[in-house]
Amino acid sequence: MPNEPKQSSRMSDAAVQTKTGKTWSEWFKLLDKAGAKKMNHKEIVAYLKEHHNPGPWWQQMITVTYEQARGLREKYEKAGGFSANASKTIAAPLAKLYETWSDARQRNRWLGEKGVVLRSTTPEKSMRLAWSDGRSNVLINFYAKGESKSQVAIEHEKLANAAAAKKMKTFWGERLNLLKERLEA
Repeated sequence: MPNEPKQSSRMSDAAVQTKTGKTWSEWFKLLDKAGAKKMNHKEIVAYLKEHHNPGPWWQQMITVTYEQARGLREKYEKAGGFSANASKTIAAPLAKLYETWSDARQRNRWLGEKGVVLRSTTPEKSMRLAWSDGRSNVLINFYAKGESKSQVAIEHEKLANAAAAKKMKTFWGERLNLLKERLEA
């Protein structure tokens, strides 16, 4: 179908059909018929909820995938702009992982980015950073995965475009790999 991303860049038809009862092409045809190309994101989600109710997570997944397939949304695009996500599970206690983010000296050693400002924090749960570009924000969530294992999940939001999001996704992947190496050494 025109304007659809390659199958390898999204969840498989088999997985979608198992969870929702329809393949991607069936969802796309249904949404095309409903006039979703002229709807905004919230209207498409509301249509899915009212007429098919695949569940809240699937309403979002189907809508975003449809918008991308029909050229209504670029990869990494959200309602408030573009964002990049990354996460990493690290063999380190939650308190130690959190400290590498909350302590500015430690953070500067592995992050390598000047001008980042800690805006808010909930100890060992989450934090929010103002990024050095003065426009974007980084939301960080921390999760315990046992006594000596934890996970960090990042969303870098309000990026200018898809290229900036792709660049930051790569940046965060590299930085989290470095952080993992340091904490697991």
